[in-house]
Amino acid sequence: MQKPTLKAIIKCSIYSLIFILTVVWIGNYWLLFGLPIIFDIYISKYVPWNFWKKPKDGKKVPAWIEWTDALIFALVAVYIINIFLFQNYKIPTSSLEKTMLVGDHLFVSKVSFGPRMPFTPIAFPLVQNAFPVINAKSYTDWPTWKYKRLKGFSEVLRDDIVVFNFPTGDTVPFFYTNPDYYITIRTRGEEILALNPNLLKDKEFETEFEERQFINSLGRKYVYDNQDHLGKVVYRPIDRRDNYVKRCVATPGDVFEIRKNQIYINGSPAKNHEHLQHNYILTTDGTQLNARFFEKLGVSEADRLSNGHHYSIPLTEKMLEEVKTFPVIKSIRIEEDFSPVFPYSQFFQWTRDNYGPVTIPKSGATIDLTLENILLYERIITAYENNLLEVKDSTILINGEPANKYTFTKNYYFMMGDNRHRSADSRYWGFVPEDHIVGRPILVWLSLDADKKFPANIRWKRFFKMVNKS
Repeated sequence: MQKPTLKAIIKCSIYSLIFILTVVWIGNYWLLFGLPIIFDIYISKYVPWNFWKKPKDGKKVPAWIEWTDALIFALVAVYIINIFLFQNYKIPTSSLEKTMLVGDHLFVSKVSFGPRMPFTPIAFPLVQNAFPVINAKSYTDWPTWKYKRLKGFSEVLRDDIVVFNFPTGDTVPFFYTNPDYYITIRTRGEEILALNPNLLKDKEFETEFEERQFINSLGRKYVYDNQDHLGKVVYRPIDRRDNYVKRCVATPGDVFEIRKNQIYINGSPAKNHEHLQHNYILTTDGTQLNARFFEKLGVSEADRLSNGHHYSIPLTEKMLEEVKTFPVIKSIRIEEDFSPVFPYSQFFQWTRDNYGPVTIPKSGATIDLTLENILLYERIITAYENNLLEVKDSTILINGEPANKYTFTKNYYFMMGDNRHRSADSRYWGFVPEDHIVGRPILVWLSLDADKKFPANIRWKRFFKMVNKS
């Protein structure tokens, strides 16, 4: 063994220290067996780690080898950065409009809430679940790791803006992801039953749960029978489900309620943020509102709906006061919606604007489990906490055993968009489990307006804008 240079000793010391600190952070001390490898690379050099890069017979190393080496290093570096530090996320919809704009590109901090170790560790970086164009999976189903989150700077707090994996995105018809699979099979099943009432012949349901199971089976059959245009139905692990961004409006243990569009937490009104929006119906004197009107207000094309001289647009309180000054506007009223929401049960007659009260599930908390509230907790018990749930002879069975209580093993959150009437959120698909949390957006590094052409579409003022709660 040749005597190591001072430069090699310094490099070995620095990389060894970084490696040891990372192992302590991860908490898996078996990884310390990697230290001899670092020592050999820089000091002992018994193993020819770079043998494939060394020239033969004095010839120069081919350019393709150098490029391959650089590409592999870059991919590994990006992969590690995406797991432990941050990743890029693009705002696709207007659910957080005004707080976050469609076309904002964000740096999402993984260390804010603690980096989550990947469930599918072998995956191509920068691709969430499928390669574009070829539509092939960007990850392998084996091996898989159990949920583990490293120490972060804080926990998810109320009012935090959070990026998370879409909870009901586990089962997906490849070309039909919105609305989600579970809403699709329920609504399709109800439509099929309405058109074919004879399907209920000789069927008697003792509970709502059993009726829902039957309806879902009809919708599920429809989806699987129509995979030629809906796409193959695939299962996606937690970390390969689509990323969503919303505001956390309630944390584990909170009693959450919406009364006439006002959120209440534990009985007290929650703070209404400056950029909070609701849909309003504007009626003009017959004047047609032009593009300049909407651009002045800052309403995107996607959020402009009209029917004659009636317009449905989202407005903040400040925008609402401005609209009231226009003489062509004859009436303004808030838009109401009485369509059903999660858990889509006759025992929970909630709506988008009047929801709850409901206690957000907390790890270790025990609830009474009844035939009336079973649909509220069904997905938690089955999909998120991996139990078998059945109802037989009006008796609830969990893993084959009668159950009238249930203790949660995870924490859950309630997420909503600030564009309240244009947001598909927890009011429609339920609670977000702790193991689905990805990180916190911290910085807008690029923002492009989809309603404009280059270069007018570049929102220069939003470059390097920090993301905060308000």
